Amino acid sequence: MSWQLAALRRSLHWTAYPVMGRVRNWGLARTAFRLSATLAFRSVRGTRYAKAEGALAPGLFVMGRDDPKPGVILYLHGGAYIIGSPGTYWELAGRLARQTGHRLYLPDYPLAPESPAPAAFHAAVASWEALLGYGYRPHEIVIAGDSAGGGLALALLAHVLAEGQRPAGIVAFSPWTDLTLSGASLKDNAATDVLLPAARVHEIRDLVVGALEPDDPRVSPLFARFPGCPPAFVSWSETEILRDDAVRMVRVLRENGAFVEQDVQADAPHVWQLFHGMVPEANASLHKAARFIVAALARRQAGS
Repeated sequence: MSWQLAALRRSLHWTAYPVMGRVRNWGLARTAFRLSATLAFRSVRGTRYAKAEGALAPGLFVMGRDDPKPGVILYLHGGAYIIGSPGTYWELAGRLARQTGHRLYLPDYPLAPESPAPAAFHAAVASWEALLGYGYRPHEIVIAGDSAGGGLALALLAHVLAEGQRPAGIVAFSPWTDLTLSGASLKDNAATDVLLPAARVHEIRDLVVGALEPDDPRVSPLFARFPGCPPAFVSWSETEILRDDAVRMVRVLRENGAFVEQDVQADAPHVWQLFHGMVPEANASLHKAARFIVAALARRQAGS
């Protein structure tokens, strides 16, 4: 573990973790997340940003300064389906866009508790369909996301595969895939996760799930089918409470015939990739994901 990662763990344990354990005002939480992202994350040189228009609005396109290569990354942000927005993920998006050379699209999907499930799922499907209407073909799209957005990305993947559409690949950083909350790591790692308080997971789940059952594949892709699944990149930390959501998801994807590249950290915060530019382990993970995306899009466009 680098000294930067060790320092980050200590910092999150004494700052973000207590806030996550107490916050009840979700509007204030969203504002605080956006402000902290503005203060903590540095601008990414060599990137351009453009507001999405038409059927792709609201959302954000992120590109490198050079003309983007064919293909697009559909990135669904994290935040437990309750917080987060393109405004808090613009830097991570910028690094992926710059490192891959591909355009990245960040939809601004509706959040719970005002808009519980399946609102986010319907918005993700609409984003996919809008990209197709924009001229992209399924094999020119990589679906990606982190945390709740990683689960949403996998739910979208299951949906489009059922429709006979096969994306180039899927990337999921620490995905939340099981809203039945049956993973053993929710208890086993309650004392080692420095960002997500295990004691609040049931409460958050109940705010998010809406009228759906917790095992509905639209919120719990762990229980979905993935016929003809494309290659996948799945990342997690061994000490986070959502470890088993990722581990079991890898097993399901492989049972559906997918090649899965794993990126596992022994002791890192949930979605440590957000701290790229500050933590070597975050930089390394994003480099791996970027290489996977480039290879997936190149492979599909070559027809293999």
